[in-house]
This record gives sequence, structure tokens and C-alpha cells, in this order.
Amino acid sequence: MTFLIRLFAARERSLTRSRQGMTLVEILIVVAILGSLMAIVAVNVAGQFEEARVETTKLKILKVQDALNMYAAKHKGKFPTTSEGLEAAAKYFADGKVPTDEWENNFQYFSPGTHGDNKYEIISLGADGKEGGDDNDADVQSWNLDM
Repeated sequence: MTFLIRLFAARERSLTRSRQGMTLVEILIVVAILGSLMAIVAVNVAGQFEEARVETTKLKILKVQDALNMYAAKHKGKFPTTSEGLEAAAKYFADGKVPTDEWENNFQYFSPGTHGDNKYEIISLGADGKEGGDDNDADVQSWNLDM
């Protein structure tokens, strides 16, 4: 009988300890670990979003090139001049509007091109909207679309 009483008492102490919950220090440690994990994930996800914007802008430049090629096919191989701009080929886009880059900036268009033997050039100035930039905000250029 004493054995059963001791067993019951030990079980009761065990249940009492498990019902007490976590201490403040344990909760703070868990919160710190979760915060660290979220910071690491946020940095990686933000980088992926920016990379996706660059890749989407490259695809939009290809779309603009297709419209320019359709324009040239209808105009005896002539592309719009720089002063005519991409608006001259607007009717060759599905919605009739010249697309913008992923940062809602207009593409820069030059015809004839200034790099090599390009008949035209299309440039996105990136997130800052200014020429040049570092690795995080490089311009996207039609003659340099490493895809």
C-alpha cells in the first residue's frame, strides 16, 4: 500500500511540475530564437524579390523587342527613331500600351544603338531610376540580357 501511495505522490509531483509552464527566461530564449530565424528568412526573401524584379524586367525588354521587330516588319525594316520612341510601336503590344519596368519607370530607348552594331537599345534604369548603380541596383540593358 505504501508503494502505491509513493507512486501516486510521485506522479502528482510530476503533473504539478508540467502544469507550471515555462519560466520567463525560457520564453525569452524562444522569442530570441524565433526573431533570429525570422531575420534570416526576411533577408533572403527580400533578395529574392529584387532578383525576381530584375528577371521580370528582362522579360519585358524581350516583349518590347518583339513589338519593335513587328514594327520594323511593317515599316520595311525601319525601327522607330529615338525621338519617335517606343510609343511608335505601341499598337504592337497586346494592350496597346508601352510597358514599364518592374519599378514603374519608362524604358529608355535609343535608335540607332550606341553599343556595337545594335539597331536599337532598350534600358531600364533599375530601382533608383538613375543611370549606373551597384550590384543591388544595376541597370538592365537589351544588349546585356544574360538569361
